Amino acid sequence: MAFAGVAVWRLARSALSSLRRSPPCRRYSTPEHTTRKSVPYETTLKQEGGSSSPTKALPKTADVVVIGGGSLGCQTLYHLAKMGMTNVVLLERDRLTAGTTWHTAGLLWQLRPSDVEVELLAHTRQVVSADLEQETGLHTGWIQNGGLFIASNKQRLDEYKRLMSLGKVYGIESYVLSPAETKDLYPLMNVDDLYGTLYVPKDGTMDPAGTCTTLARASTARGAMVIENCPVTGIQVRTDDMSIKRVKAVETPYGTIETPCVVNCTGVWAEKLGQMAGVNVPLVAMHHAYVVTERIEGIQNMPNVRDHDASVYLRLQGDALSVGGYEPNPIFWDEVSDKFAFSLFDLDWDVFMQHIEGAVNRVPALERTGIKSTVCGPESFTADHKPLMGEAPEVRGFFLGCGFNSAGMMLGGGCGKELAHWVIHGRPEKDMYGYDIRRFHRSLTSNNRWIRERSHESYAKNYSLVFPFDEPLASRNMRKDPLHKVLQDQGCVFQERHGWERPGWFSRDGSAPVRVLSFTIVLEPKKKPLLTTKLLLYLANCSILLLKVLDYDYYGAYGISKNHNYKYSNLLSKEYTFDFPLHHDVIKDECLTCRNAVAVFNMSYFGKFYLTGPDARKAADWLFSADVNKPVGSTVYTCMLNKRGGTESDLTVSCIKPGSVHSSLAPAFEGDGYYLAIGGAVAQHNWSHIQTVLQDSGFRCTLLDCSEDMGMISIQGPKSRALLQEVLDTDLSNEAFPFSTHKVVQAAGHQVRAMRLSFVGEMGWELHVPRDSCVPVYQAVVAAGAKHGVCNAGYRAIDSLSIEKGYRHWHADLRPDDTPLEAGLAFTCKMKSSIPFLGREALQAQRAQGLRRRLVCFTIDEKVPMFGLEAIFRNGQPVGHLRRAEYGFAINKTIGYGYIRSPDGGVVSPEFIKTGKFTLERMGMTYKAKAHLKSPFDPENKRVKGIY
Repeated sequence: MAFAGVAVWRLARSALSSLRRSPPCRRYSTPEHTTRKSVPYETTLKQEGGSSSPTKALPKTADVVVIGGGSLGCQTLYHLAKMGMTNVVLLERDRLTAGTTWHTAGLLWQLRPSDVEVELLAHTRQVVSADLEQETGLHTGWIQNGGLFIASNKQRLDEYKRLMSLGKVYGIESYVLSPAETKDLYPLMNVDDLYGTLYVPKDGTMDPAGTCTTLARASTARGAMVIENCPVTGIQVRTDDMSIKRVKAVETPYGTIETPCVVNCTGVWAEKLGQMAGVNVPLVAMHHAYVVTERIEGIQNMPNVRDHDASVYLRLQGDALSVGGYEPNPIFWDEVSDKFAFSLFDLDWDVFMQHIEGAVNRVPALERTGIKSTVCGPESFTADHKPLMGEAPEVRGFFLGCGFNSAGMMLGGGCGKELAHWVIHGRPEKDMYGYDIRRFHRSLTSNNRWIRERSHESYAKNYSLVFPFDEPLASRNMRKDPLHKVLQDQGCVFQERHGWERPGWFSRDGSAPVRVLSFTIVLEPKKKPLLTTKLLLYLANCSILLLKVLDYDYYGAYGISKNHNYKYSNLLSKEYTFDFPLHHDVIKDECLTCRNAVAVFNMSYFGKFYLTGPDARKAADWLFSADVNKPVGSTVYTCMLNKRGGTESDLTVSCIKPGSVHSSLAPAFEGDGYYLAIGGAVAQHNWSHIQTVLQDSGFRCTLLDCSEDMGMISIQGPKSRALLQEVLDTDLSNEAFPFSTHKVVQAAGHQVRAMRLSFVGEMGWELHVPRDSCVPVYQAVVAAGAKHGVCNAGYRAIDSLSIEKGYRHWHADLRPDDTPLEAGLAFTCKMKSSIPFLGREALQAQRAQGLRRRLVCFTIDEKVPMFGLEAIFRNGQPVGHLRRAEYGFAINKTIGYGYIRSPDGGVVSPEFIKTGKFTLERMGMTYKAKAHLKSPFDPENKRVKGIY
């Protein structure tokens, strides 16, 4: 097969499409086909006709058993051994790399739109390019030939410039090149349609066989054991005295290994292994392909290329190229075979052809070049195109290291290190929340439709521009609160978080539902008209009136018609920009109405938990950094920490009185009880963290989840008291209802828990409302607020208002690798008391040594948008990057928050901040910035106290 003849292929595609399309019952799958072919590496680890017996005798016990001998399994074993664990075993059912690793393209790009991923990739590069060779004397196959990102338009180049700015913080060399400069670097490239490129000289490629054999050699030298030809047939799970499920042993045809810890690194087979232990592993297997060309004169030493707009990559392969990409119609592998080892599928040219066209356009010489081999193998993909890592919430001791979306080689070193640390110390060193299995709600990880649709969309959008306000279209409306329909009718444009539909902002153009009803009229006259008006007479003369819900359209793939005139999707597309979005002024109106009058926020998606039981007070003392043991009716803003003092959560904890009658507003309990309100996007993570702490400490407590049973309506602004005084049957004065307190009261005849709190920096109250009472209470609030100029507002407004006031967002300003001291939240820690709490010792040590990093607020005078990842410079030296940035409408400035370090690694004092001259770099442009030690808006905190 040759690239030549592409035009013929184009003409034949429509005919091929109709012939190859799967029947409706198998719409997304093709039958299993596993032919053996060669891949473009000098060696693989398969042994034709070799022994089928285990390569070593199985030990009776092990501290950790890693299952799967691909990139992640080998890297995890290596890092476990390097961290001092010697009684660890890796089991591989065939030979190392036999599953998916052996046929990977092995690319490594250093720049990603995430600071954590940049650090993970840097560690992989260090391991494969230096560490392993120094330890073993063996070459891993690392080749540093550089990477080139192609931009065909301004927005794409802007995205690359954002990566370039972030890279400067980490010392990653990169350059924006003009089309002419790109042509000089890569003479065979067509640059006629280029806007520009980003060149990263130290990107490169890895050899899977060389890397994994070297990892295995280094691991065994440190005492670890690698056993090949040993499939796992079962995972034994025991239930302990506290009814907690824990890993007990790993079963194989050749014996059983007693172990308290299993690490699932089995790639596309991870779901099956999870089932053995009763663990949900939400991934799907898909065909993923590339082709290898014949020799191309002049291609030697060229950088690897990623042409995102053409959805194609070009990997240098000696004097040839490997060509692959991500298509909108990938083939699902539904019937995953256990016998699939060093095997490949036949390439479906109809599916792959689009990559050929993009490659030929970029490197025209390919049209005259033959194809030496085709490589189409299985890969595992996930709902958000991020890996699945960490301890499974269902079974203690069962860890995941799978679902790497074709990036297992490049992320393997960094993720293997973090996974090893997770196993040994109970948590990773870095902020791995974006990869943590606990980021998904438990109702989603077992939902096959959600897994399939989301994984498809993530695959199809893998090369799409990464915009700040992107939202998925697949598997929406999984979780809806009681106010969903009411707000939808008022123009609410929803965001999806944790399966919930939460308000993003409110369109002035009316309702924009995520899924709408479409009407299909079939014109087939009837004999007897039944209705009277002209319209109804017309409809009555049509035999069929179909109502159809616009489900996920798979982007028009698999013969499914694309959804047209989809208002929600159209509104989203107008927000996709690196400039101020189209609806910037709509967000401004919501924010300023809140600042000057009153706004209503539906925050019903929040996690709402009750902590009760004989040891509830002991548990609260240990779990929460603040002293939450206040009088009943008190509400405390606090953090939950890990052993290293990092912030696992921020939340409010309210002391509630005991009672004998159960309701969603208060369960029946005796003794101490606490009501926890937690950001809905991280509710599962919080639930799992609390449960783990309770289990590890042996506290006798009950944690009850009432998130679905209650709504949460927040009324904020200077006129909130006047509005609510007409709705609630209680005195709302400062004396009767001070800040950080709560009461169970009547709201329009319905019992609610009212809390005087604010997440936007205004006087306001939250109403925690039983599900059936949400709509009437909301309607009463809106009716009472009409004369006060009330408006609905969404989370886009909350993002702006909260950053303006300096309130932290967990996983943006505040992560598991940030301490409250670094984040300016020392007031949430009971350090002056003698009460022990999780993370206290780490905070004491950090305070004694001085802070090496601090979260700082920056504002700029120029009216330019920023979204996070912008580089921070002090006196011309990079000292950090923005974690989060928004526009503050009350102060009329762009605001950003980021952690800064001293270039010499010293203490970052207030004086260090005051004396520095700061600039922020956005897409290669620098802007003078002012650093603030206090919030630039209402720094004396008067407004939340009702002082205007």
